[in-house]
Amino acid sequence: MDFTSLNDLSARASRLGKGPALMILAEDGREVESTLRHHVDAGFRQIVVATPPGVALPPVLPEGVHRLTLDRRPDDMAATCVNAFIAARPAGAWTGYVHNAEYLFHPFAETRRIGEALAFCAEERRDAVLTFVIDLYAGELAPGSDGVDRDDAWMDEAGYFALARWGEDGPLDRQLDFFGGLRWRFEEHIPWTRRRIDRVSLFRARPGLRLLPDLTMSEPEMNTYACPWHHSMTACVASFRVAKALATNPGSRAAIRGFRWNGSIRFEWQAQQLLDLGLMEPGQWF
Repeated sequence: MDFTSLNDLSARASRLGKGPALMILAEDGREVESTLRHHVDAGFRQIVVATPPGVALPPVLPEGVHRLTLDRRPDDMAATCVNAFIAARPAGAWTGYVHNAEYLFHPFAETRRIGEALAFCAEERRDAVLTFVIDLYAGELAPGSDGVDRDDAWMDEAGYFALARWGEDGPLDRQLDFFGGLRWRFEEHIPWTRRRIDRVSLFRARPGLRLLPDLTMSEPEMNTYACPWHHSMTACVASFRVAKALATNPGSRAAIRGFRWNGSIRFEWQAQQLLDLGLMEPGQWF
């Protein structure tokens, strides 16, 4: 099933059913195939790939992968496309999103599929999974490269921290702003509104729910890192997106000779590595 516009998506995406569904926002053609393969293997049976003009998809897509053809690139591609997707999803259906060259990892992903993780969250009365974007980058940044190398991917082992998230009346309950990775080390090249690494990448659709421009959800409880009574499961998105931007944007590429530092380690493409580093939380799921 292919969709010819956002209106077409909103009108027909309910046919994808109530199972977990993912939207991939293909900002460019980099690593689209590997992004698709990773999430099909993770257990997403329905995936919608949103492509603006100039971005081509592989001619043959895996079963359950659907094209969304955009007539232009929206000013806020994530919020615009994801909100159209939410509007079409059945109430209570788990829904998620990533960009191309981003890879979602949930706890115990080597042995348990995404449906099992989300079923546990639902049993724990959680309607969203807070995720942390872990920047990946090429070990060597050659002149003219884009910072992406799946075969030599590195990440930061240290340098992650959180600050209180403030509302009009003071700190918000169980909400924090998380920082680290390339956004922290190269903050002079990152607008302050884009330095957070927390994102709600998985949530249960409901009428009126919106993804906001700052990548929080319109329902405050969905932005919390834990429920009131115990720790909750979180997940990670391993992402080349910031490395790609820093290595290619005219304002930063000349100033950056490489991304590795003394806090860099090789990324093993295993959820267990992220658990061992304390970058995601299994909650009560054992």
